[in-house]
Amino acid sequence: MPNIKLVVSDPENGTAKTVEVDEAKARLLYGLKIGDVFDGSIIGLSGYRLMITGGSDRDGFPMRPDVYGPGRKKLLLSGGVGFRPRRRGERRRVYVRGNTISADIVQVNVKIVEKPSPQRT
Repeated sequence: MPNIKLVVSDPENGTAKTVEVDEAKARLLYGLKIGDVFDGSIIGLSGYRLMITGGSDRDGFPMRPDVYGPGRKKLLLSGGVGFRPRRRGERRRVYVRGNTISADIVQVNVKIVEKPSPQRT
């Protein structure tokens, strides 16, 4: 089983950092969905609160927030996550991954929602 890469984005300054999480810690993320907020101490960022914004599976198919469950589905899309139309009115049937993190997910995108408060000495 491969490790999961977490792309941690900081909306305040627009930077992103990749954190590799081993399999034991990655299991704590299984079952979480897009939009869920979790404690950053799971991945070594104690005091931070992180929100899941997306991700992709081992074959590169993106997670979509409106597809429920961890499975892969084939949808007719006219835009949004997973398909960018080239012509006006274009629709295409494409594979996308559900919104739940499972063992097949290899990249998870998260953003910082809350930072630790600075301690005064």
